[in-house]
Amino acid sequence: MESQIKNYICISNYFKGNDFLINLKKLGNRVYLITSEKLRDKPWATEYIDDIFFMPGQDVDWNLNDLLAGVSDLMRHKKIDAIVALDDFDVEKATYLRENLRIDGMGQTTGRYFRDKLAMRIQAKSKGISNPQFSSLFNDYEINAFADTVAPPWVLKPRSEASASGIIKVYDKDSLWKNIHELGTNRAKYLVEQFRLGAVFHCDSLVFEGKILFSLTSQYLATPMEISQGGGIFRSANIEYNSADDKEIKRVNEQVIKGFGLKHGASHAEFIKCDEDGKIYFLETASRVGGAHLAEMVHAASDINLWAEWAAIEDALAKNKKYKLPKVKKEFAGIVLTLSKFQHPDLSEFNDGEVCFRVPLDYHAGLIVKSDKHARIRELLDVYAERLIKDYATSAQQEAVKKLH
Repeated sequence: MESQIKNYICISNYFKGNDFLINLKKLGNRVYLITSEKLRDKPWATEYIDDIFFMPGQDVDWNLNDLLAGVSDLMRHKKIDAIVALDDFDVEKATYLRENLRIDGMGQTTGRYFRDKLAMRIQAKSKGISNPQFSSLFNDYEINAFADTVAPPWVLKPRSEASASGIIKVYDKDSLWKNIHELGTNRAKYLVEQFRLGAVFHCDSLVFEGKILFSLTSQYLATPMEISQGGGIFRSANIEYNSADDKEIKRVNEQVIKGFGLKHGASHAEFIKCDEDGKIYFLETASRVGGAHLAEMVHAASDINLWAEWAAIEDALAKNKKYKLPKVKKEFAGIVLTLSKFQHPDLSEFNDGEVCFRVPLDYHAGLIVKSDKHARIRELLDVYAERLIKDYATSAQQEAVKKLH
């Protein structure tokens, strides 16, 4: 009889995913973590991890041949049943290992749809999903055709960086070409696309056997791009259930999940409601849990722990059993978060009954609030943002992207 104890390799270049590791272990599995040497001293949930392996450097510093050799050596003594990427930057590593070691799961082609913004754009267009107009930077004629037919402003985006890292906004053709020339040999790692003004939303989902079993739609009240390029307070809150925006975003999100071939796991996708025409456009997606403590916000609104349920999905897949989503609550939650001038900010003065979580990161001030009333969440986020700006907030210059994926 096949053992019901399964062996998982989990990869994380950043300190995240403890909830996933804990719940995977509690389900009766062996959990092996591969992370960066720089994260050795982070408070990993070591009592739930069977072994931890450290790679020199971080993220793009990893040598994939060395990674493959290390995992191959482990497999001499352990049958590895699944490889899980816990962050955006780990997707390529996990798909590379799966392809080489012939382990079930997302391969490199599908993985690109959830990492490479150019692949996302092309795949979305091929599936009839509303997309900003775009062009690769491979061919000068195509770039000129784009600039001559699509009204500015435009954004130059790294194809495989996370969130708003490395994005350059340009307003005319001369500036576009100036920036392209400055990219040098890195131009192939960028794309250019139309910049659209509008409200930006995210949809956080759980998928099993190709079906979306859970999704929650939320709105960024200050977008990641605005914050990364201009500073400010990060805020997000889930929107009214079954509103027109909720229904349309979930419809397009389902198109993305199916069109991009995500069969199982967690997804975080972003969309924009264009001010000009009122339509919902797909921005980008990822095959992982959303960052910036959005998982805790989703949990507060719905009682669904995305990390824990993702672990349960992986467990069900490896053991060939059905997965059942827990009962979903339909309330409202929001997060407000900023860099802080204090290492350990005292947020005890934020003592409204709706406060349910305080962000535990050094030099960050942030809270999550929950309520059965949508208006109350928005009110608290507005008030708290003003108070955080006045007494806690600071800013840091965004680091230039030096090593591209």
